[in-house]
Amino acid sequence: MATLLNWLDALPWSLLIIGSLTLGLAPFFPEPHLIEKLRMLGNGELKAPLDWFDLFMHGALPFLLIVKLAATGFRQMA
Repeated sequence: MATLLNWLDALPWSLLIIGSLTLGLAPFFPEPHLIEKLRMLGNGELKAPLDWFDLFMHGALPFLLIVKLAATGFRQMA
């Protein structure tokens, strides 16, 4: 676990923020893929392997950003 947190600490904030805003929200119109895939997941419609791959690809950087934010917050509280 410490190795994972060390790796996450080494990732620059700018990379995670810019990556989350670009890849996480691409394509911007008519609707971001991440929002579409999360809605499909909530409705139980996420069945095709390509949809799961899209969810992973568009959600990886926002997920890492959230984990890094949480880890930083927990560290500052302790």
